[in-house]
Amino acid sequence: MEAVGYSVYRIWLLFLLFWLGQGRQMAPPGFVESSCRSRIFWMKLNKLLLRGKFFQLEINDPYAGPLLLDEKLASRCGYVLSEDVWGNPVFRASVLGCHVANEADELFSLTVNIKVSSFLSMRAAVTYTYPMYCFYSSWASREIMCEENYMEVSVKTDVPAVSNDYTVAWMSALPETQNVAYQLWQLMFVSPSGRKIITVSDAAKLGYSFNNTLSRVYLRAPYHSNESDISMVSGVNMNIVTSTSMYRQRWLLLLIDTTVSCPVDGISFTDTALTWTVPSVIPTLVVQESTFLSKNILMGVDDQVIVNPEEKNYLLEHNETLIRITIPIGAEGGKLKSSISGGVYGIIYSIDLFLEHTWTDADWQTTKYTVIKSITTPFMPQIPTVINNTLPEERLFNVAFGHFLPDVSLVTIAIGNVPFTLREAQHQGFKIYETLFSNRTKGFILQVSFDDPYVLKEYINRNETKYTLLINYTLSMGPEMTLYYHSAEVECVIADIELPEAAGYCDEENMYLAIPTFGLHQYWNLYLGNKLLNRHVALTNGYLAVTNSTHLILQIPLFAAGVVYEEVSFQKIKARFDVALKKVRTMDTLQMFSVRCSFNYSEFIVCHPDGTIMVSAQMKTVPAIDMSKTKLRDSSCKPREHDERHAFFKFHVTTCGTSARFEGDHIIYENEISYEKETLPEQSIPTITRDPDYRLTVSCYYRAKETLVLGAFASDPSTSPPFGSGTMVPRSNIAAHRRVRQALNVVSRVSKDESFIEFYEPNMAILKQPVEPVFLEVELKDKSPDTELYLENCWVTGSLESNSSPRWNITVDGYEINGSEYAAEFCPVAVSPRVRHPSHFKRLAVRTLAHRLEQVYVHCLVAACSPTNTLPGSPCTGQRSSSSERKAFPGHSAVSLQGYVLAGPVWIVDPDLR
Repeated sequence: MEAVGYSVYRIWLLFLLFWLGQGRQMAPPGFVESSCRSRIFWMKLNKLLLRGKFFQLEINDPYAGPLLLDEKLASRCGYVLSEDVWGNPVFRASVLGCHVANEADELFSLTVNIKVSSFLSMRAAVTYTYPMYCFYSSWASREIMCEENYMEVSVKTDVPAVSNDYTVAWMSALPETQNVAYQLWQLMFVSPSGRKIITVSDAAKLGYSFNNTLSRVYLRAPYHSNESDISMVSGVNMNIVTSTSMYRQRWLLLLIDTTVSCPVDGISFTDTALTWTVPSVIPTLVVQESTFLSKNILMGVDDQVIVNPEEKNYLLEHNETLIRITIPIGAEGGKLKSSISGGVYGIIYSIDLFLEHTWTDADWQTTKYTVIKSITTPFMPQIPTVINNTLPEERLFNVAFGHFLPDVSLVTIAIGNVPFTLREAQHQGFKIYETLFSNRTKGFILQVSFDDPYVLKEYINRNETKYTLLINYTLSMGPEMTLYYHSAEVECVIADIELPEAAGYCDEENMYLAIPTFGLHQYWNLYLGNKLLNRHVALTNGYLAVTNSTHLILQIPLFAAGVVYEEVSFQKIKARFDVALKKVRTMDTLQMFSVRCSFNYSEFIVCHPDGTIMVSAQMKTVPAIDMSKTKLRDSSCKPREHDERHAFFKFHVTTCGTSARFEGDHIIYENEISYEKETLPEQSIPTITRDPDYRLTVSCYYRAKETLVLGAFASDPSTSPPFGSGTMVPRSNIAAHRRVRQALNVVSRVSKDESFIEFYEPNMAILKQPVEPVFLEVELKDKSPDTELYLENCWVTGSLESNSSPRWNITVDGYEINGSEYAAEFCPVAVSPRVRHPSHFKRLAVRTLAHRLEQVYVHCLVAACSPTNTLPGSPCTGQRSSSSERKAFPGHSAVSLQGYVLAGPVWIVDPDLR
C-alpha cells in the first residue's frame, strides 16, 4: 500500500507540471543553470542573454498558480533573488519554501517562470518555464539556515496524523487535515520586552512563516523584527529570535524549541584580505555548552564546497569560540571590479561564501548550521602609477600607465591638451597598446617622439632641452562605463643643443660676424649690451644684416654705434665689436661673439664716450702745406703725430677751444683744424703769402640726455653715443653748402604711404622691399603764396655724401628718369589742413627696380621761383610740376633760389627679412 501511495503522488505531481507547462516555452540553451546544494535550490541566469532586456520571476504555486516574486514574498517564503559577483542573476530557494512540492521530506520540486521583455513595462514578454528538483534525505535533528534576507530553523518532530496509510482517501483529505493542524499551532516569542503568544496566522502578518511537514516543523523569520534581539557572541553581533512552537489538543500539548540565531556582521577587511568570523558556539542554540562537540566544518564559494581551501589560498581556521575564513583580495572565486569614488580610481572585491557547521550536544542530537554570505569590500583606492620608461637615446617617450583591472578600457587620450581618439592617435603617429602585468592587471603603453609638435620643448642650462609630455587619459570603468580621468606629466632632459660658434672677418671699411641661425630666437638671442639686437636696432645703428639658409651675417661699419676702439693712433685704428648670446627666457649670457680688426685709415674722426676726440686729418691742398704746422683753435694744440700728408690730433671736448651747441636732441662739439700761413712782410697791407687756405671743421655729436662718461668704453654699446658720429668738412665746401641751405628753408620727410599723412620719425629705420615705393615729400617753408617749389635734380646714392658713387639719377631738370635701377614719379598735391599752398610742396614716389639689398639715400637739389625777372638758364624756366602736368612758364619772369635736401637712409630688404 505504501508503494501505491508514492506512485499516485508522483502521477499527480507530473500532471501538475504538465498543466503548468501549457503555453510556456523552454529556456534557450545556456540561459539557465541550476543545482541542488544541501537543502537549497540554486538557479543562475546568463546575463549575456539578458543584455538590453528586462526580466521578472514568477513562482508557480501548485494551487494558486503563478505568483510574482517580490521582496516581501521572498523573505517570508524562503526565496532570494540577487546577483553573483559576475553580474548574473541568482535565485535561491529553501526546500521548505512556501511553494515547493514536498514528497516525503526527500524529493522536492519547484517550478519558476522566467519572463523576459524588451520593455520595462514587461509587455510582449516571453515566458520560460523552468522546473527544478532536489533530493535531500540527510536531515539533521535541527537545521538552521541563515540566508541574506531571512533566518530559518527546522526541527524533526512527530506531528499527530490521521493515518500512516498513504491511500487515495488520505491524500484527498490531507489539505483539510493540514488546515486544522495549522489552526492549532501557536507561537510564543521571548524578547527583552516580554513574552508574546500569537497564532500562526497572526505571525504570518508580522512576516513570519511557520508550517510543518510530515516529519518536521519549521519557522522562517525576517531579520530585525520586533520580536528579535541583538546579542554579541565572541565579538560577533547575532540576530536572535527566541521562540517556542506549541501544538494543542485536548489531551496533548507539544512544545518545540524553534529558536534561531544568525550573524549580522563579523566581516573585517585589510588592504590585502577579508575575514569572515562566525561564533563556534552560540549560547542560545547550545544550552548545555559542556556537551557541545563540533563534528564538521565546510566552506564553499557560490554553490560549490571547497574541499581543500588552502589550494585556493583560502584560510579556514577554528577554535573553541570562533570559526574564521580569510580570503585574499583578488583570490579565485571572487571578482575584482573597478570603481570610481570622488574622482579617485579604486577597486571593490566581491565573493559569495557559505559556511556549514555541524555539531552535537545533549539537547539536540545533531545541528546543521548553514550561513550564506555575500561579501563586498569597501572601496579601496588604487592610485594609478605612471612609469617613465623613456628612451633618451631614441628620442622617444615610453610611458606605462597602470595598474588596472581587465574591466578598464582606454577611451581617449589628450596630448598637450589636444584630445585624440585611439584611432586618431595612431594616425598622428602615437603608439598605444595594452600590456599585462604579473599580478593579472594591465596597463597602457604610450610612445611619443620627442620631435612631435605636441611635445613641449624648453631650452635649459647651456646645451640641454627639457622635453615635456602632457597626457590626459580618459578611461571607461566596468559595464557601467563610468569615465575616469587622469593627467600625467613626463619630462626628459637631454644634452642635444650645440651652441653656435661665430666667425669674424674684415674688409677695408667693415667688420663682419657670421653667426649660425640654428636656435636663434628659439633658444637664444643676440644682444648689443643690454639691448636686443633685432633688425630695427641693426639698421638704426648702421649695420647690415643678411641671412641665408644657415647663417646670419652682420656687417658693421668701422664708425658705427657699438664699435669699441681698442687703439687709435696715427693712420691706424684697432677696433672690436661684441655681441652677447643670451638665453631667450632667462637672459643668461652663454657666450660672447667678438670680431677684432685693424684698419689703416688716412682720414677719420673718433668721438669717444668720455669726450675724447681723435682726428686724423689729410692734406688736400695745392700747393702742399707742412702738416706739422696745423693746429686747433687753441694754437697750443698741435698734432700728436704727422707726416707729409697727415696730422693726428687728440683732445678733449673741454680743451683746445672746442665749442658746444645744441641741435635737436644732440650736443654738437666743434673745433677747427687750420694752418698758420707764412706771409712775406711788406711795408703796407695787404700781406703776401704763397700758402693755400686750409681749414677743416671737426664736429662730434652726442645725445643731449646722455652724460659723457669717463673711461675708454661705453657701458651699453647699444645706447652709447655712436663712435665716429662726428664729421669733418673742409671750410670751403661747408661755406658753399651753408649758403645753399641758408638761401632756402626747405625740409624733407618720408611718408609711410601714398596718403602723405603719417611720416617716419627722423631716427626711425625705414624698411622697404624691392619695387615698393619710397614716398618723398619736400616742403618749402615760405609765407609767399606765389612762390613755387621745384625739384631740379634728384639722385640716389649708397651713402650720405651727395657726390659719392655709384649714383643713379631719378630726376634731371625736373623730368623723371626711369632707369634700369630706379624709377621716379611725381605725386599730385592737394589742399589739406596741413597743405595751405600746394605750390610749396613737391612729392615723389621712388621705386627700386633691382633686387639689390642695400642702404640708400635720396638727394635733391631744389629751386624756389617767384614772378620776377627771368634769367637765362634759370631753373625756373620750363619747370615741371608733375609728369602729367609738365608746364612751362612762358612770359613769366622769375628769380630762383636753390637748396639741397637729403632723405634716408632707406633699407631695401628681402621680404622674408622684414
